[in-house]
Amino acid sequence: MTRIRVSRGRLAVAAAVVLALVVAVWLTRDSEKYPGVADPRNPGPDGAQALAKVLADQGVEVTIARSAAAFEEAAVDDATTVVVSGTEQLAPSTLERMRAHAAAAARVVLVEPDFAIIQEIDPDLGLLPVSAGKDDALAARCPDGVAGVGLEGLTVEVDRATSYTGAGCFPVDDRSLVRGVDGLVLFGAGQALTNDQVTRADNAAVGLRLLGQDPRLVWYVPDATDAVSDDAVTIGSLLPDWIGPALWLVALAGAALLLWRVRRLGPLSTEPLPVVVRAVETTRSRGRMYRRSGDRDHAARALRQAARADLARRLRLDRGAPTHAVVEATARHLGAPVEAVSALLDDHRTAPATDQDLVRFAQDLARLRREVRRS
Repeated sequence: MTRIRVSRGRLAVAAAVVLALVVAVWLTRDSEKYPGVADPRNPGPDGAQALAKVLADQGVEVTIARSAAAFEEAAVDDATTVVVSGTEQLAPSTLERMRAHAAAAARVVLVEPDFAIIQEIDPDLGLLPVSAGKDDALAARCPDGVAGVGLEGLTVEVDRATSYTGAGCFPVDDRSLVRGVDGLVLFGAGQALTNDQVTRADNAAVGLRLLGQDPRLVWYVPDATDAVSDDAVTIGSLLPDWIGPALWLVALAGAALLLWRVRRLGPLSTEPLPVVVRAVETTRSRGRMYRRSGDRDHAARALRQAARADLARRLRLDRGAPTHAVVEATARHLGAPVEAVSALLDDHRTAPATDQDLVRFAQDLARLRREVRRS
């Protein structure tokens, strides 16, 4: 009985583990399908599914559009708030289409728009990242409200945010986390809308006041594929405007430097050699050196090498022809035995033993060269 009871207990534990895994996979499948930060369908830490469900529970009609075409199909009027998350996917063309379609909306909220989008909205507007401490909450302190959104008395607390130059809500030095610019609300504390940080400080109230002021909410998640071909990123589009004039200035400065430093080359100057040595004197000097050192083998190799080069040239052989090819061609040309010719031209043959033998060897080589020259 005890064994059966233990087996059933283990089976129950295994079933519980499997069920927990199934539930975990079921809950995270939307996170894998919608991985974007502050995505209304993402239940993960970076998603905003919790805020979207709370807005729906509060009676706000939430419509999610995941492309420019779907966004244009959504009805937008003065009772509608438009929020755009994933703004890094916005291209100039989709930004223009979005603003044209959302012109009748009560407000348009852009969640952490990056520098490229800011430049399209207002070239004079700047941004700067902000890193806050764990318990470092910012008070709203809005001067006159932002686009009709009442954030007074609220605080926001996030790990990372983006501040925009100018007066607005949640000020940081001379910048603000929430700014109203050209009919748009720039919200730089996007983490306040995420599931992981919505419960910190007054983040939930900030999100509800920004997005839940009107009966309808159109949540637009841009898609990079909606951009037209003119929005393609090129090297030229990433470079600042001053890089062109600067390159021209550098080129002109380099040309001026070359013209200044380059000197005209004059005619070649000849100088007399300190000593003029005739070739025959050089040859005799080498001969005396060989004789003094007694290196008859080296002298014989030099004579053979010179003879082979002369014979190869006269017999129209290649300059790099091997010794056996020169020997065979010479023997064939003179009708002489190959062995006799090889004894004179091959370096592997025995070197002369005495000076008289060396002189006789040189005479034989000279005679061989004369015979080839005459025939």
